[in-house]
Amino acid sequence: MSESVTNDQKVVLITGSSTGFGRLTAKTLARRGYCVFASMRGVDGKNSGAAAELLELAKAEKLDLHVVELDVTDDDSVSAAVHAVVSEAGRIDVAVNNAGGGGMGPAESFTVEQVIQQFDQNYFGPHRVSRAVLPHMRRQKSGLIVNVSSTAGKISVPFMGHYAASKHALEALSEAYSFELSDQNIDVVIVEPGAFPTGIINKVVEPADTEIMAGYAPSLDILQKFGESMGEMLSGPDADDPQIVADAITALVEIPAGERPLRTVAGNVFTAPVVREDEDPYAVRQRELLIGVGAARMLKSPVKTS
Repeated sequence: MSESVTNDQKVVLITGSSTGFGRLTAKTLARRGYCVFASMRGVDGKNSGAAAELLELAKAEKLDLHVVELDVTDDDSVSAAVHAVVSEAGRIDVAVNNAGGGGMGPAESFTVEQVIQQFDQNYFGPHRVSRAVLPHMRRQKSGLIVNVSSTAGKISVPFMGHYAASKHALEALSEAYSFELSDQNIDVVIVEPGAFPTGIINKVVEPADTEIMAGYAPSLDILQKFGESMGEMLSGPDADDPQIVADAITALVEIPAGERPLRTVAGNVFTAPVVREDEDPYAVRQRELLIGVGAARMLKSPVKTS
C-alpha cells in the first residue's frame, strides 16, 4: 500500500476524468482529503494535456490525486487500471462510473455499429468497471459504486433515443446491482444529471446513415430547433453549474453506508417529472414485487433531488 494512504482515507476511482463531471468530481473529492485516481483514455495521447493539468494541480495543492489510463470499452484496460490502483493504494472504496457518450439524430439513421459503440460506453463500460472493482470491495466487506446516468435514463425524447436507451439500461442494471449487493455492505447508487454546460453538446455523434437521415426531412426542423434550444440552455446565464453534480456525488460518498438514496437527481433542468415514490406507479409496483418475493430488505429510498 502507498505510504500516503491512511487507514481511514477512502480511495476513489473515477472514469471519464479528462473533462466535465469526472474532472470536477476528482478535484472536489481530492480537495476533501480523499485519495483519488482520475482515469481517462489517452493519458499519453489526446488527453495528455488534461492529465498533466490534474497532476500539476495535485502538486500545487498537495492533493492525493493521481491519473491512470482507463478505457471503459476495453476489458484489458479496465483490469490494468484497477490493478494499478489496488497495487498503489491497497484498495478501492468508491468507483464512479462517469465516462460515457451520446448521439443526436433519428434513431433509425444510426447504424448498428454506432449503437453498439454507445452501449459499450454507457452500459457495458460501467459493468466492466463494476466487475473489476467488486471483488476488492467484497474482500473489504464495504464499497460504493456511483453510476452517472441522466434524466434521459427515465425520460426519452426525440432524436436521443439510443442515448436514452443506454441510460435506461444502466438504470436497470444499477437497480439490480443495488438489490443483489445489499447483503454485502456494498452500495450502488445512481446520479441523474439534467442538462449542464460540460462541452458534451460539442461531442455528440451524428448518424452515419445519411440516406435514412434524408427520409426524416419533414422532422429535421424539430431536430434543428432541439439542438439550438439545448445550445441556448447550456450557454445562457441560467445554465446550471456542473459543480452541482460533483457536489452531489461527493455528498453520496459521505453519506453512511446503507443510508444512501438509490437515485439522486442533480440540477434544476428537467427535474420536474421526478415524483415521489408513492406517486410513481413503477416504484410502487417494484416495491410490491420485491416484498412479494421476500426481498423487502433490499429496498432503499429511491430518489433524492440535489
